[in-house]
Amino acid sequence: MFKKILIANRGEIACRVIKTARRMGIATVAVYSDADARAPFVQMADEAVHIGPAPAAQSYLIADKIIAACKATGADAVHPGYGFLSERTSFAEALAAENIAFIGPPVGAIAAMGDKIESKKLAKAAGVNVVPGYVGEIDDTDHAVRIANDIGYPVMMKASAGGGGKGMRLAFSEKDVREGFESVKREGLNSFGDDRVFIEKFIENPRHIEIQILGDQHGNILYLNERECSIQRRHQKVVEEAPSPFVSPEMRKAMGEQCVALSRAVGYYSAGTVELIVSGADKTGQSFYFLEMNTRLQVEHPVTEAITGIDLVEQMIRVAAGEKLAFTQDDIGIDGWAIENRVYAEDPYRGFLPSTGRLVRYRPPLAGWTDDGQANGRRGVDGVRVDDGVYEGGEVSMFYDPMIAKLVTWGKTRDEAADRQVAALDAFEIEGLGHNIDFVSAIMQHPRFRSGELTTGFIAEEYPEGFHGAPADEALQRALAGIAAFLATARADRARRVDGQLGKRLRPPSAWSVTLGGQVFAVALAGDEVTVDGTPLDLAMEYTPGDTLVEAEVDGAVLGVKVKPTRSGFQLTTRGAIHKVQVLPARVAPYATHMIEKVPPDLSRFLICPMPGLLVSLNVAEGDSVEAGQPLAVVEAMKMENILRAEKSGKVKAVRAKAGESLAVDAIILEME
Repeated sequence: MFKKILIANRGEIACRVIKTARRMGIATVAVYSDADARAPFVQMADEAVHIGPAPAAQSYLIADKIIAACKATGADAVHPGYGFLSERTSFAEALAAENIAFIGPPVGAIAAMGDKIESKKLAKAAGVNVVPGYVGEIDDTDHAVRIANDIGYPVMMKASAGGGGKGMRLAFSEKDVREGFESVKREGLNSFGDDRVFIEKFIENPRHIEIQILGDQHGNILYLNERECSIQRRHQKVVEEAPSPFVSPEMRKAMGEQCVALSRAVGYYSAGTVELIVSGADKTGQSFYFLEMNTRLQVEHPVTEAITGIDLVEQMIRVAAGEKLAFTQDDIGIDGWAIENRVYAEDPYRGFLPSTGRLVRYRPPLAGWTDDGQANGRRGVDGVRVDDGVYEGGEVSMFYDPMIAKLVTWGKTRDEAADRQVAALDAFEIEGLGHNIDFVSAIMQHPRFRSGELTTGFIAEEYPEGFHGAPADEALQRALAGIAAFLATARADRARRVDGQLGKRLRPPSAWSVTLGGQVFAVALAGDEVTVDGTPLDLAMEYTPGDTLVEAEVDGAVLGVKVKPTRSGFQLTTRGAIHKVQVLPARVAPYATHMIEKVPPDLSRFLICPMPGLLVSLNVAEGDSVEAGQPLAVVEAMKMENILRAEKSGKVKAVRAKAGESLAVDAIILEME
């Protein structure tokens, strides 16, 4: 067994590997960039080596610096995590040349599966179903248009070396191909150093299902069931679960055996994932096609760990050390259900724009790591597990992936796992930057999600006008009205203790007018009794002014509510939505209608940068006429290109920024007449 493992990665996956290595009695080494000097994974590791500036291209992606760190610390093995160098054959070969073990698959398997074009050819030759498409190299945009026309729309353009949702564009017409082909090439080159693109038929009503593979160096290869990863945004996974609500035992066996056969064809060992696209229209479950094989650990591996009880990182380490798998296919079962939500630094209320900045408040529902670095078990505590690599006061940087944490819940049933997600998300506090907690909570409550009728188009279909918060039923609104009045009473009670703040009144108001969601509620508090519009509300809670999270028991159900005081009430966040609540003493409320409403300024004539990022290109100049929907500029943030379009037709009056400039959020790029 290895004595010391270096983790060639950062963030939560570095913490994850360190945890398992420590449990196995193996020393660990972290490598870190300038941006990560104070990161938790650096503190957790036994040793840490600085490897360069914040941009990954100058630190985490330089193999020579990783190898130098191994030599300096005496590390005899490297775990690459995911992303960065995890699927770079040259890195695995360089480690082998220095007699340092690579905790991952053999170089030949990485090479065969890492190139999407070559892997499709190999899969086809092995008799695996592949999606119809063009697997040769594409010369230019005109060639791409001819190919797309031959295949038939819609088509998907993908960077050959892509992954993580980067370097992908869906095209429904020739116009889409012409507009997106060069962007896909650029994203592939910038993120992966490879600008080759392939085009394939887009399967409509598709489900994204993947099979977890695990093999050793003695010829044993197993499949550890499937994961459903259909809920995606911009081809990046948001929600993952295991098992899939769509997959039957027969389908699981057929998929698993085919994926094992493919793995065997390339001499695979270690952990790996075969990604499949399945036609949701085919209820027999036989229409599944090979997409790609990820020759590394997946972000969503915890859901497989939760239902199988197998620590995948431990198995990767043992396999790399030459051990045989200690179990067989017959030992792999399914115990309960697990769901993972990725908590991202992106603001769903602003079109999911990337959000960078400082975590002014970061309080997960469960500490991801104890002081000695041990995780709270593969199922966490009471079925809740948090894998993270950030800390309160730390910064979410524009240089890396926007994922803040992974929230994993386990239950005996799918509904139980989803209910635990909702409760845990209600207790997950993040302030200082935009995040998607409300959005994933809304998904967990969505009737279509609960029914299991999922496709990769779920988000686009269910939120076509964007996300504005999960709907609140009448019972929730009544509960929030009662809670808001209770909070206001507590604040008023505190105020009366401060000399003069309530004038000559010695008692706080007991009757309140609460405005919530356009509806006005009359709430009265008398002792322990609360009434909303004259109807009793069974409410039990505690609150001290300054608390940011309260737990209320309302009519026998527990509700976690995040509290933020405002000038005229509170901002209450719960059950996937922000509720702006006005709370006024009943005697004051009639005067509120006389207040003049402040009208926000009209900014529609400006093209404003919606996020911090790099202005990659500017498509217009001063004096140009533009049409509504026309692309005006491209801004790159967190490795993704974002096309900014004209809101309405007009003429460019002035250009305020140049291509190549780094822009702050709300910076004016250009002004229209």
